[in-house]
Amino acid sequence: MAELSTMARPYAKAAFEHALASSALAEWSTMLKTASAVASDVRVAKMLSNPALTSEQQAESFVAVCGDELNAGGKNFIKILSDNKRLALLPMISELFDAHKSQQEKTVDVELTTAFALDASAEANLAEVLSKKLERQVKVSSSVDKSLLGGVLVRAGDLVIDGSVRARLAKLAEAVAS
Repeated sequence: MAELSTMARPYAKAAFEHALASSALAEWSTMLKTASAVASDVRVAKMLSNPALTSEQQAESFVAVCGDELNAGGKNFIKILSDNKRLALLPMISELFDAHKSQQEKTVDVELTTAFALDASAEANLAEVLSKKLERQVKVSSSVDKSLLGGVLVRAGDLVIDGSVRARLAKLAEAVAS
């Protein structure tokens, strides 16, 4: 996985810088997500691995599958990726692009996992506290995991805050055992 990330990083950065310069971050994000979905399709992957097709034919076929979702810059980006045999990297490029976009816009996606469903006001309060702590605008998604027993588990990128009863009980058991 690290290899894919290493190879995708310069393409994601170039796409991000181009999108930023042309004030089209949202448009490029959408295009890359579409291209990523197309590249992830089994039939497209089979077409891309066909040695009988030239890189130009692969790019044309790929763009045709994407339809009107790509603008001229997006089509050119696909051609460059095809010329360098990097179309399979599109899912990773899209992910890295969105990370750059989130950094630029000072936003972060936060996943809340709770033992019981949160009401809207509790979720809003948690989002506000996390927004202040992370100094970013927070986009919250929540899920329920009954095994937590109580409390909340927060995931925001690499940051994990485990305030669950399950985690506290595990720490207590470890302390008693030692």
